[in-house]
Amino acid sequence: MATHDPELRKELDATLQTRKELGPEYESELVDAFLEKLDKNVDQRVRRQFAQQQMQVARGAQPPSSRSASGGSGYGERFGFATVSLVLAVPLSAIGAVNEGLIGLIVTWAGIFGVNAVHTSGFLKLSRADRKQGADGWD
Repeated sequence: MATHDPELRKELDATLQTRKELGPEYESELVDAFLEKLDKNVDQRVRRQFAQQQMQVARGAQPPSSRSASGGSGYGERFGFATVSLVLAVPLSAIGAVNEGLIGLIVTWAGIFGVNAVHTSGFLKLSRADRKQGADGWD
């Protein structure tokens, strides 16, 4: 499902190698630099995907958030969001734990849980609206 970015993988490998060479005293700076590169990468992908969706809508295709005739409900998007959330949870947990200990770790995971809960509730509302729309014959 997920596409692996070889350039990002190289950056991660380089960051880990640099951490081995420089030692733990530079860990925070290295993690920050890698997260900044990751953020730029994710931002570029989101922008590209959004542009593709806008092109599809402009051409008359159904928006990806609406149910397709085959009955899709956004499972792939939910799975992708959850996967990205868990991948990002690892460095965020490390940053929270290193800087604030157990409290930082708890706050980090509360935030991760909250973001996922809000995202999931949005899908539940969409699913209910789609079912109601289909029942009312609005399709």
